Amino acid sequence: MPNSVVLLNIHANRIDAELQIPLVELQSAWGHAVNDSSAGLVARLGPQLRAYLKTHIRPKSPSGRFWNVSVGELTVHESRNPINGVYRELTAQVQMIPPAGEDVRQFMFYYDVVLHQVMTHKILVSVRQDWERGQLAEAEPVQVGTISLDIVNNRILPLPVNIASGSRWAGFVAMIKLGTQHIAEGTDHLLFLFVLLLPAPLRVVGQRWGRFGGIRYSLKRLLLIVTAFTVGHSITLLLGSLGWVRLPSQPIEILIAVSILVSAIHAVRPIFPGREAWVAAGFGLIHGLAFASTLVNLQLDAGPMSLSILGFNLGIELMQLLIIVLVIPWLMLLSRTMAYTIIRLMGAFLACIAALAWLVERVTGQSNGLTRGIEIVVGYAPYGLIVLALLALYLTWRSKKLPAGYAE
Repeated sequence: MPNSVVLLNIHANRIDAELQIPLVELQSAWGHAVNDSSAGLVARLGPQLRAYLKTHIRPKSPSGRFWNVSVGELTVHESRNPINGVYRELTAQVQMIPPAGEDVRQFMFYYDVVLHQVMTHKILVSVRQDWERGQLAEAEPVQVGTISLDIVNNRILPLPVNIASGSRWAGFVAMIKLGTQHIAEGTDHLLFLFVLLLPAPLRVVGQRWGRFGGIRYSLKRLLLIVTAFTVGHSITLLLGSLGWVRLPSQPIEILIAVSILVSAIHAVRPIFPGREAWVAAGFGLIHGLAFASTLVNLQLDAGPMSLSILGFNLGIELMQLLIIVLVIPWLMLLSRTMAYTIIRLMGAFLACIAALAWLVERVTGQSNGLTRGIEIVVGYAPYGLIVLALLALYLTWRSKKLPAGYAE
């Protein structure tokens, strides 16, 4: 059955709701041909639609005072269903503000859009985001209840909404988890850093990569690159999340693919030797804007947003540090063997393929077989780390077994 959906985003002093209403049901209830003639619907009947919705949405506090309701953006979505054919839906953004001093988490939800005429209709009410309880829009909505006709009393009963209170700590922890998840699933971000680190333990000899530069030399370069990348993406994460810097997502994603391609070329032959930290910081600025888009989409208020920026960035750094700790020791061991040249070139070559595949996808907007294959391969990354560790241990052991002065 084409039911309506109400998704609630809980804020400190208001609730932002998204209504998803099937036009076929709305047409039966409202009387206007909104489903049969949905083209240009918002332009034709926008004011009347907003007035209709506002009349049938009446949150009420326990004290008996009604909330202020305002209806914002209206959009019409159309999809094709093999069973029901064309399905059209109205999406409405609604803001509900309780009277001063009233709890935003407790109210009676009087809502009978469509239901006041179509008695078989149902309204499914869920919380999509509640930052103070650690619930983000990234997860599945939590159902609050259903509004429908009470057959026994033959009337529409309001839905009691009583959402448990949360804390800023719960929101902060949720953002740390989101940051770790984002970087763990951000294959392109991790690949950029990994490829940039591949030649870091090596010295430059002429126009080529030479041998292992020593533990102190390698650790210093690794620390500089990682720190520079962190500083770069932290700056634009802050600026982008606060809305001070905005760029369309497509150019950002294209530049991220370019950053991987440039780093992969550098891993083959040094094109900016000694300046890896500056390059990491520069491209980190681009990666930070991609991170910021995740926070912007949450549409948080100033207070939660400031804590979210801190928590999200902390989560990114913790996951990034964990991955570096798991990978760098094996790269350090391998870089002391002659086999590292082959490993470095193979890693750079695969990164080039991935970067070019992402570049084509992000320029054209069409996925390709290579990018789909990358997603499959990423699932086996933990096994790849095990292979890397075993290879490093084996080659290190073998080099110690060889006679002095013997080159592998």
